Amino acid sequence: MAAEMVTGVLVSTFLRRTIDTLASRLYDIFHQENHKKQLSNLKMKLLAIDVVAFEAEQKQFTDPQVRDWLLRAKDVVIDAEDLLDEIDYELSKTQVEAESQNASKKVWNSLDSSFFEIEFDSMREKVIEDLEELAIESDLLGLKKGGGVGVGSGSGSKVTHTSLPNDSVIFGRDDDKEFVLNWLTSDTHNSLSILSIVGMGGMGKTSLAQHVFNDPRLEEANFDTKVWVSVPQEFDVLKVSRAILDTITGSTDHSIQQEVIQKRLKEELMGKKFLLVLDDVWNERPSKWEDVQKTLVFGGQGSRILVTTRSEKVAVTMRSEKRLLQVLEKDYCWDLFAKHAFENSKPQPDSDFIEIGKKIVEKCNGLPLALKTMGSLLYNKSSLLEWKSIMKNEIWDFSENESDILPALRLSYFHLPSHLKKCFAFCALFPKGYWFDKEWLIQLWMAQNFLENPLQKKSPKEVGEEYCNDLLSWSFFQQESRFGGEKCFIMHDLLNDLAKYVCEDICIRLGVDERKGIPKTTRHFSFSDSSFDGFGSSIDIQKLHTFTPTDGIWGWECKMSIGDLFSRFKLIRVLSLCKCRSLTELPKSVGNLKHLRSLDLSHTAIEKLPDSISLLYKLQILQLNHCEELKELPSCLHELNNLRRLELVGTGVENMIAYLGKLKNLQVTMDSFQVEKSKEIYFQQLGELDLHGSLTIDDLQNIENPSYALEVDLKNKPHLVELRLEWNFVGSSSVDSEKAEDVIENLRPSKYLEELSIRNYIGKQFPDWLLHNSLPNLVSLKLEGCESCQRLPPLGLFLFLKHLSIAGLDGIVSIGADFHGNNSSSFKSLQTLYFYDMRQWEKWDCQAVTGAFPCLQYFLIENCPKLKGHLPKFVALKTLRVFHCEQLEALIVSAVELRLQDCGKLPLERSTMKNLTMDGQGMAASLVAMVGHMLFDTSLEKLSICSESISDDCVSLRIFPLDFFPTLRTLELIGFPNLQMISQNHVHNHLWHLEIKKCPNFESLPANMHMLLPSLSELVIEECPRLESFSEGGLPLNLDRITLNNCFRLVGSLKRALGDSPSLRSLTVEKVEAECFPDEGLLPLCLSKLTIKDCQNLKKLNYKGLLELSSLRSLGLWKCPNLPCLPEEGLPKSILVLFIKGCPLVTQRCHKEEGEDWEKISHIQYLSIYQ
Repeated sequence: MAAEMVTGVLVSTFLRRTIDTLASRLYDIFHQENHKKQLSNLKMKLLAIDVVAFEAEQKQFTDPQVRDWLLRAKDVVIDAEDLLDEIDYELSKTQVEAESQNASKKVWNSLDSSFFEIEFDSMREKVIEDLEELAIESDLLGLKKGGGVGVGSGSGSKVTHTSLPNDSVIFGRDDDKEFVLNWLTSDTHNSLSILSIVGMGGMGKTSLAQHVFNDPRLEEANFDTKVWVSVPQEFDVLKVSRAILDTITGSTDHSIQQEVIQKRLKEELMGKKFLLVLDDVWNERPSKWEDVQKTLVFGGQGSRILVTTRSEKVAVTMRSEKRLLQVLEKDYCWDLFAKHAFENSKPQPDSDFIEIGKKIVEKCNGLPLALKTMGSLLYNKSSLLEWKSIMKNEIWDFSENESDILPALRLSYFHLPSHLKKCFAFCALFPKGYWFDKEWLIQLWMAQNFLENPLQKKSPKEVGEEYCNDLLSWSFFQQESRFGGEKCFIMHDLLNDLAKYVCEDICIRLGVDERKGIPKTTRHFSFSDSSFDGFGSSIDIQKLHTFTPTDGIWGWECKMSIGDLFSRFKLIRVLSLCKCRSLTELPKSVGNLKHLRSLDLSHTAIEKLPDSISLLYKLQILQLNHCEELKELPSCLHELNNLRRLELVGTGVENMIAYLGKLKNLQVTMDSFQVEKSKEIYFQQLGELDLHGSLTIDDLQNIENPSYALEVDLKNKPHLVELRLEWNFVGSSSVDSEKAEDVIENLRPSKYLEELSIRNYIGKQFPDWLLHNSLPNLVSLKLEGCESCQRLPPLGLFLFLKHLSIAGLDGIVSIGADFHGNNSSSFKSLQTLYFYDMRQWEKWDCQAVTGAFPCLQYFLIENCPKLKGHLPKFVALKTLRVFHCEQLEALIVSAVELRLQDCGKLPLERSTMKNLTMDGQGMAASLVAMVGHMLFDTSLEKLSICSESISDDCVSLRIFPLDFFPTLRTLELIGFPNLQMISQNHVHNHLWHLEIKKCPNFESLPANMHMLLPSLSELVIEECPRLESFSEGGLPLNLDRITLNNCFRLVGSLKRALGDSPSLRSLTVEKVEAECFPDEGLLPLCLSKLTIKDCQNLKKLNYKGLLELSSLRSLGLWKCPNLPCLPEEGLPKSILVLFIKGCPLVTQRCHKEEGEDWEKISHIQYLSIYQ
C-alpha cells in the first residue's frame, strides 16, 4: 500500500504507460534505438522527481520553498505530457495519411525529418533540463524518497449551501438552536433585526441555520416570505441584491443596473415581514453592506436577517447581534464522529478501534466538519494499523490560524490515491457553490487523461463513476437532487479552498483568481461572466488545456472573433463554447486544434460543421445538443476513430445514422428519431449505435416490414434508460393493427429500462414483454391513446414502478384483478397514479384486492364519465383529484388534499383532509350535504367550492358559518345563487385569503372583520352586485391586496373602509362602467400597484386621480379597447412599471420613439406593451 503512494504523485500510470507505448511504436517504425532510448531517459528523469513528490506534498503546507518546487514540478510534468501528446498526434496523423495514400514508407520518412529532428529534440531537451534542475533542488530541500501512509476509503457526510439540511439531527447545538429560534419568534418593535452566527470554518454555522430555517416552530413568527441566499465571498452589491430578488420571485432578473434591481427588491419586500438568511458572509466593508441593506429596511415590522460568518468583524459591520459558536462538547463530538465512522457496523466495532477513535476525536478539537470528515475517512478502514497511522500522523500539528480546520481536511487529501488527488484538484476550476453534473465531470476527467485503468477491465465511464463515488464517500463531494430530481455534486467552500491551494495557478477562474495576473503555468481556464473579452497579456495561451464557461444559464458573448480565439490555442484539450450567443459558424481552423479531446458546441446557432473537423484525431467527445439550426453532420465524421461520445439532443440532424455505426466505440445520445416512409434503412441502422439516455421513436406506422424493428435491437441497449414509442395515424387511410403488434413486439427494450411511454399504439393487445413483466427496473410507465387495447397488463407486479399514467384507452371497459397481477400486495412502490380520458371504463373491480397501493400519495382520475362504484382504499394518500366522473357514487377517501369536479353524488366520509376543492355541474345534491358534514371539521385549511349552474331549488345555503372552520387559511366561494352573507362571531387568526365570486345575492361581509380577521391579506370580490359597502369598522389592518370585479360601489367605499391604514399595496379593479377613472379622492393614497381591467367604457385616465397616489409604482391597463390615449399630462413620475395589453388605441400611440404618447412613458424603467 505504501509503495502505491510513493510513486504516481506526479507521474501517473497512464503517463508511464504512454512513454512505453510510444517508444515501442517509434522503434517499430524507424527500427532505431535512439528515439526509444530518449524516451526511456525521459521516463527515468520523471520517476526521479516522482519518488520525492509525496514528501513534498506533505511539506508544501508549511514550507513555501517546497511548495514552489512542487508547483514547478507539476508544470514540468505537464510539459512532458504535452510532448508525448505531440508525438502521439504526429504518429496518428501519419498513420491515417499512410493508409489513405498507400505510401507508408514515404510518409514515415517525412515524419522523421520534419518532426523528430526539429521539434521533438528541442522540446525533449527542454523538459530534461527542467527535470534535472528539479532533481538538484529536491536534494537541497532535503526531500526524501518514499514514505507515506496507506490509501483508504470511507463514506462521506453531506454538506450543502441550500436551505435543506442533509442530516436529520444536529449534534451539540440544542442551546444555540433554541437561542436563534427564540430570537426569530419573539415580539419586537423593530422593523428589521439582524443576528450573526459567528464561528470558524467547519464549526457548523450553516448546518445550524438550515435546521432553524426548516423548524416547524418558525411558523409561529408568521413570516410572509422566507429567503435563503448563499453569499459569494466577493461581496458584490448587485449580485447579492439580485440573488435575494431572484429567490423571492422564483425567476431570474436580467437587469444589470443596481438601481433597477434594488427598486424591484424594495417593491417585493414593501410591508412584508420576511426572514432572510445570508449564508457565509465575508464582507467587512460597511459601505457595501449599507448599499444592500437600504432596500431591506422597507420590509414589514418584525423582519429578521440571520447571518452566518467566520468573522466577528462582519457582525460589527452589519451592526448585528451575534451568537458565537463554540467547539462541541466531548460527548457530542464522539456521537458525531461515531455516526460517520461506525454507522451500520456489523458486528459492533472492537474496543481497540473505539479507543483509537476517541483519541482521533480529541485531535479534531470539537470541529464538526473535521469530525465528519475523519469519521467518513475511517469508515471502510478495517486495519488497526491504518487507524493508528492516522492518529499518530504529525500533520495534525499544522497552523492554528484562520484555517484551523484544514489540518483534518489536508489529512483526508493526503490519504487520497494520486489519481483522485488530480481529479479533486481539477475541481478548483469551478467557483464556490457551483453545482456540477457527474457525467459532465467524468467527461472532463477523461479528456484530461485523469482516468487510469491499467488492466483495461473497465470502461472510462465506469472508472469515472468509481472516482466520483470515492470522492463522494470521503466527503470531498456532496450530492443532492436539484430540479426534476437531477443528481448533482457540489464541494464545500473549504474543500474548494483546499483544491485551489494544491493546484495553485494550474486552474484559474476569471474574475476570481487572477487579481495578481494570470501566470504562464495556467493550464485550465474558466469564466462565469456573460461575456469574454480576452485573456490579457500575462497568460501563455498556447499552454492551455481547458477553456470553459461555468455559469452560462443565459449564454455569453465572445468579444474576440472565434477564429482569433482558436489561433491562440496550441495544446487545448477541452473546449466549450456552450451557449456562446455570438457563435454562428465554426471556423475551419478548428482542424488545427490537434490535441482537442472534448468539443462542446451546444446551444449555439451553428448550421454546419466544417470538414476540417476530421483532422481532430484525438477527439473523444462532441456535444451538439440543442443546435437547432444544425441539419446535417459532415460525412467525414466517421474518420474520428477515437470519438467515444456524440450528443445530439434537440438538434434537427437527419443524416447521422448512415455512417456512425462504423465507430464501434461510439456512444450516441439523441432524444428523438422519426421514421420516414421508404427510409426504413435509417431506422434499421439505429441497431448499429450504442444509444444512451432517452429516445423517442416517432411515426412507427411508417414501418412496412416489422423485421426492421427487430434489427434496431433495443433489447441489447442497456444504457438506453428512457424510451417513448409513438404512432401517428392522422391523415392515414389504413391502419394495420396486426403489423403494429408485430412492430412493438420486436421493439422489446432491455431489462435495464427505467421509463417507458407508449402512445397512440393501435394494436389490440400490449406486447408480451410488458404482459410478462420483462422490465424489472421500470420506474415510470405511460400508456396513452392505445384505443384498441381491451385489457391492461399486470402492472401491479412491477416492483419498482413509482409513476403510472393511463389515458385514452377507450377499449377498456373493466379493470379487474389481472391489473393487480392477482397479487395481494400489488403496486408496492407506486407513488403517483393517473387515469384520464377513459371514456368507456365502467367498473374497477377492486373489492377483493387487499394491501394494494401501500405507498400511493397522489391519485388523479379525470373524464371517466361511465365509471361507477368504489375506488380502492389508499392508506397513504395525500392528494386525490376527481374530475368529470358523473357516475361515480361512492368514495372512500383519507387524503390531505381533495379536489372534486363534476362528480355527481359523492358522500364524503370524515377524513384528515386539509384542502378541499369542489366545482362543476352535477354536484348539487352532494354540495349541501358536504357543507353540513364538514361543519365540525377542525383541520381544514383550504376550502374552495364552485357551484355554478346549480338551480335555486338545489342550493339553500344562504349563510356561510365561518366559525365552524377555525383553521381555515383560504376560503373560495364561487357561484352560490342564494348566498347572502358570511357569519362570524369569533376571532379567526389563520384566514389570509378570502374570495367570493358570482354570488348575485351576496350582500354582507363578516361584521367587524377588521378585528375578527386580523391575518387577512388578500380579498377578491367578483360579480357580487348587491354588495355595496364594506363592513362597519373597516377592513383588516394587514390587508395587502384587493381585487374588485364589477363592484364599482365597493371601489367608492374603499378609501373610507381602509381609513388611515397604509397596508394596502395592490388594487385591481375590473369592469368599471365609468368613462373616466379614477376620480380624485377615490382611491387609497397608500397604493403602490394599480391594475385596471376589462373596462369597455373607459375613455379617459384621470391624471389628477393618479397623481395624488404618491406611492404608486406600478400601473397596468388590460382590455380597455376604447381608451384612446394616455393623459395629456402624461403619467406620474413615481411610476416605474407600466403594463399595457388589449388596449389597441393606446398601444398604437406608445410605439417606441415614433408613437404620439412615447414621450409620456419614455422615463418609465419597465415597459411591457402588447397588442
